[in-house]
Amino acid sequence: MYGIGTVADLKLKDLRYLTALAETRHFGRAAERCFVSQPTLSAQLRKLEEYLGVQLVERRPRHVGLTEAGAAIAERARRIEEMSAEIMALAQSWRDPLAGALKVALLPTVGPYLLPHVVMRIRKALPRMELMLYEYQTEPMLEKLEQGELDMGILALPVSGPGEALATRLLYEEPFMLAVPEGHRLGGRAHARIADLEGETLLLLEDGHCLRDQALSVCARAGVHERADFRATSIETLRQMVAAGVGVTLLPALATQGGYGSAKGVVVLPFQKPAPLRRIGAVWRKSSARLALIAAVCEQLARGSGLAGAR
Repeated sequence: MYGIGTVADLKLKDLRYLTALAETRHFGRAAERCFVSQPTLSAQLRKLEEYLGVQLVERRPRHVGLTEAGAAIAERARRIEEMSAEIMALAQSWRDPLAGALKVALLPTVGPYLLPHVVMRIRKALPRMELMLYEYQTEPMLEKLEQGELDMGILALPVSGPGEALATRLLYEEPFMLAVPEGHRLGGRAHARIADLEGETLLLLEDGHCLRDQALSVCARAGVHERADFRATSIETLRQMVAAGVGVTLLPALATQGGYGSAKGVVVLPFQKPAPLRRIGAVWRKSSARLALIAAVCEQLARGSGLAGAR
């Protein structure tokens, strides 16, 4: 028999159990996510149902689902979790604006090449901060930002329809470089021109990567044709395919430095000025309680990249 509880009976951890179950649709996985045993999670959810006076979970063999009431309450519970996290972050920012955890996501075409330049710099400048790094493409990154699962994203600008809730800042402008196989007709030149790409086979990343769209935009006026039967999942796959003589590609400048700049079988050429480039920036929620820390990290990212841009 369900009863009706009071607001004081609602506990944040019980709401967290419900949102975990809503996302996983599995008692065992939800319990693992919440770091409790499965019987504990199940029992607490039954207590929550008693407090609220409604059934939240449909329990059937090999199937877990939420009732209509359970789904609606789980959505509101997720918002309460987000606000709770904001409260904790706000308190932390008042105690020490440059301390605490900061969840930062980077594009797969940015993170591996930018982070070696900036991580030690950030740690030295912000020793009381715990930098938590993630990797997402643009669309899921923006979704997680808006949902409060991330504090900041590093991605290519401009952001399409970021909404009034998000703010952006330019960090640096990154030129594109042309990567060709060894022995290619352009390999001996000091610089490449967009017009030189006419008739070449262009290798690109798969759909979903903004780098693909940027490369297509650069090459649209040069008569370049994309290899239709191949789309790479990463810059490193592109680099290996160029080395194999399959075609040419455009690489961001940071992806041609250090160990990446000496890839066997690949020749990298800068473009004549004005070189095509991409603009890399930060995005965050305007309502974030970590604005001081976000600004400090942005400063280190902009300076550490070694590229021109906003300072």
